[in-house]
Amino acid sequence: MSTVTLVGTRLAEPGTEFVYQGEADGCAGCPYRSQCLNLSTDTTYRVTEVRENAQTLECAMHDGGVRAVEVEPVTAVRANIHGKGAFAGSKTSLPGPCPYVECPSHDYCEPDGVDFDEEYRISEILGEPPHDVCHLDRSLELVELDVQD
Repeated sequence: MSTVTLVGTRLAEPGTEFVYQGEADGCAGCPYRSQCLNLSTDTTYRVTEVRENAQTLECAMHDGGVRAVEVEPVTAVRANIHGKGAFAGSKTSLPGPCPYVECPSHDYCEPDGVDFDEEYRISEILGEPPHDVCHLDRSLELVELDVQD
């Protein structure tokens, strides 16, 4: 079920995903607080629709202002995990941080909304990660992790 909220104009595109971090210091006294602060903290959301004819509102936190959008919680996140013994339905955790931010797999090695010290159920095995060589010499597999509570 979708929820209407306000997000920064840079995020206001269908398909954009973000992790809601909760109230920021700049939100104090804002007249739009009830429309912005209506999501669950530390949850990943996907923008499903941008409200038509919605005006851009000024915001102390977003330099381009905010727009009304519909969002839904993300139920699965793509991630790289240790490939050995991985199968759909099993539980796993991320292998750990990676300093190689230029690597095409970095966003899958450190996906938003997934903690290194948590275990997640593998919902689907997707195959080979997008990198040619892992600079940390890890044998990785790209999967979808179920991030629902």
